[in-house]
Amino acid sequence: MTGGDDEAVRPIGRSSDDRQAQIWACLQTVMDPELDESVVELNFVTRADVDSKDRIHIEFRLPTYWCAANFSFLMADDMRQAVSRLDWVKGVHVVLGEHMYADKINAGLAEGRSFQETFGAEADGNLDELRQTFLVKAFQRRQVALLSHLMALGLTPREIVSLTLAELGNMLLDDAGAKLVGRYLERRAVVGPVRANTSAFVDAGGARLEADGVPGYVSRLRRVCVNAEFNGALCRGLLAARFDLETPFVPRSKTRAASPGAGPVP
Repeated sequence: MTGGDDEAVRPIGRSSDDRQAQIWACLQTVMDPELDESVVELNFVTRADVDSKDRIHIEFRLPTYWCAANFSFLMADDMRQAVSRLDWVKGVHVVLGEHMYADKINAGLAEGRSFQETFGAEADGNLDELRQTFLVKAFQRRQVALLSHLMALGLTPREIVSLTLAELGNMLLDDAGAKLVGRYLERRAVVGPVRANTSAFVDAGGARLEADGVPGYVSRLRRVCVNAEFNGALCRGLLAARFDLETPFVPRSKTRAASPGAGPVP
C-alpha cells in the first residue's frame, strides 16, 4: 500500500507501538538545560507519536508563557536531534505550545533553521555556547552528588581524588551509588578527555581535584545545587498551576506577538 506521494506507508500495528516506545526513550535523555532533569520527567512533553510513514510528531509546553526563547529553542532542538538518531526516522516535527515566541520557534524548527537564523538580530548569544554552559553546570551538579555520596560511605578526599575513571566505574556500590556514577559519567566528557586511566574527578576546567580542597569545593557546589533544586520545584509548581495535567494538551496555532521595540530575545 502506498501513500499519495509515492512513499511506502507502514501499516499501523505492533511495530508502531515499539517505535513510539523508542521515541519516548530518546526523549527521556533530553534535559531541561537549567534543571538537568528530563523533559519527560518534568512533564513538558505532551505528545510523541510516529505516523505510518515513520515521521515523528512531538508537542511540548513549558511552565510559563515567557520562558526564555533560547532555552525553549534549545530544548526543542535537543528533542529533534535525540529522536533523529533513530535509523528508521524519516522526519521530525516539533511543536512548542502556549509560549510567547511559539509561532517563531515552530516556524524555525519546521524549516530546519538554527536559533540565530530564526531570530536574526533579536538573537542574544550562541545556542552552542549556551548548551555548553549548562552541560558544565549539569556536570557540577552530578559531581557534587556523587562526591557527597562517596564521602558519606567513608571514603576520604585523598582516596576519592586518586580514583581513575576505570576504578570509579568498577566500584561496588548500592543501586543509589551506581546510579550517581552512571549519571556522572554521562557528563564527564564535557570537561575533559575520558580514558580509563584519567582522573575521575576534575573541576570545570579539567584540572584534577586536590584532596585538601575537596571539602570547600563540595560546599561551594552544594550552594549552587540548592538554587537549582528550588528552581526545579518552582517549575513543577508553575506547570501544575498553569495546566490541567490530566487532560491531553492541544497547542494553540497562534500566539501573541512580542511587543514592538523589544530588545534581544533572551
